[in-house]
Parts: sequence; structure tokens; C-alpha cells
Amino acid sequence: MGADEGLGVVAELWRYPVKSMLGERLEATDVTRRGFAGDRSYAVVDPAENRIGSVKIARKWGRLFECAATFVEEPRADQHASPVRITLPDGTATTSEAADVDRRLSAVFGREVRLAPEPPPGLKIELTQRGADPLDPDAPTRDVVLPNPFFDLAALHLVTTASLERLRELYPQGRWEARRFRPNLLVRTPEGERGFVENGWIGKTLAIGDEVRIKVISPTVRCAMPTLPQADLPPDPGILRTAAQHNQSNVGAYAMVERGGAVRAGDAVRVVDG
Repeated sequence: MGADEGLGVVAELWRYPVKSMLGERLEATDVTRRGFAGDRSYAVVDPAENRIGSVKIARKWGRLFECAATFVEEPRADQHASPVRITLPDGTATTSEAADVDRRLSAVFGREVRLAPEPPPGLKIELTQRGADPLDPDAPTRDVVLPNPFFDLAALHLVTTASLERLRELYPQGRWEARRFRPNLLVRTPEGERGFVENGWIGKTLAIGDEVRIKVISPTVRCAMPTLPQADLPPDPGILRTAAQHNQSNVGAYAMVERGGAVRAGDAVRVVDG
């Protein structure tokens, strides 16, 4: 693959103002070293355990997928935590600035939680033990200190239409929609491009539009999150089983930002190095 080879175009852009809540689809956004402006600006935290709320542990945090977060106004690239509006499972709404936001979120989860714009010291994420069945709701867990607070690993996550089409061929009963995998970028690959093409992008630098440069650093190993219901998407354990059987549980890839700038739906995606 040579320099400046076209890989496709940006089909969708997604941002998640509160970690593990449903997010918002964008037409354009600014990208910084931290990722999309405003992405994962907030998290719900259990102060008693000093653990971050993540649907990776669905028995504790599954109701985060019943909440949706949007920004009250478009955040600036230099502004980390702009006010957000949170729609709760009963359809009512609150904001990050409301005096009772913690009380209302605590009522959703049945225990004390807080909406945090900054990670408390030593904040941990609870993960399923290595080797345990990620679809087992009672699987043993382990704690990991977050290396990149409010993100599980890297600042950007991308998925291609080629991968989703391949998975749809393998398991046509599943609804292989990009939003099930919570990417920042859905890349529409050229007609006829087939298979898990992101696997071949690891280690490469990609240009997104005229300004943004990202380095693809690793495949995205999937947990049980994509199998859970999200809005109108039904629960489906076959999603993860299919990815496990045919691509080592990988769907998509993580990337770090090498150069920020503006990105828009329709921008070309191409290799510039690697």
C-alpha cells in the first residue's frame, strides 16, 4: 500500500459526552490530541468503590445504555467539560449543571453515584477477568487503573463498512449497525472492499480530510457491550460470538491523534505513512 492511497470516506461521526451513555451523531467536529471535542467529557462514578461507570460490567452499569447525553451547546476544542443534557430511562431530562443531577442518577442505579467532569485520583475500571466468558453476567472481575481517564484505551475508535458487511454475511440474523460498536468514525470503504480491512491498518498513519492525522495502534477487542440492547437495537449474544469465531473478537481499531483539526462527514480517508 503506497503513500496517499485512498481507503474510503467518513460515513458517520459519533461523540459520547458521558462515558457509556448513548451519544450523538455529528456532521462535523474538531479533533484534538484528546480526541473529538467533548468526547467522554464526563463519567458516572461510584465513589464508594472509586470505579468508573462502564457497561462492560452490565450487572452494575447496564442502565447507562438507557441514558443518552448531548451537549447543550457545541463544545470548543479547548473546553473539556461543556454542560450536557442527560435523558434518563423514564424519558425525563436533567443537565450536568442541575443541583440534583447526582441524586437523580443515583435513583437510576439504586446506589450513590456522581457525575464527574474530572477523574478522581486512582479511578479504576472493573473488567472481566482474562479468560472468563465475557457473556457470563457473573464472570469474575478485576480492577485496572485507567491509563487514559474516561477512555478505555485510545482517544479514537474507528470501524469500517467492510468489516460490518463481512460480519453480516457470516451472521445475517444480527443487526450489524455501526452504533452498536460505538465508534467515533465509521469509514465507508470502496465498493468491492471486503473483509476485516482495519486489521491491515495497524501501525499506519491516516489522513482524515485536509487537517487531521491519526495513528492506528491496535485492533479493538470486543467485550459484551455490543451484545446489549441500545435504544431500538435488541440484545444479541451472536454479535460477539461471530466476531470471536471469525476475527479473534476484534471489530474496528483504536487510534491516537497525531495532528488535530476539523473533520467532517464525507472527508476522504487515506494512508500517508506506514
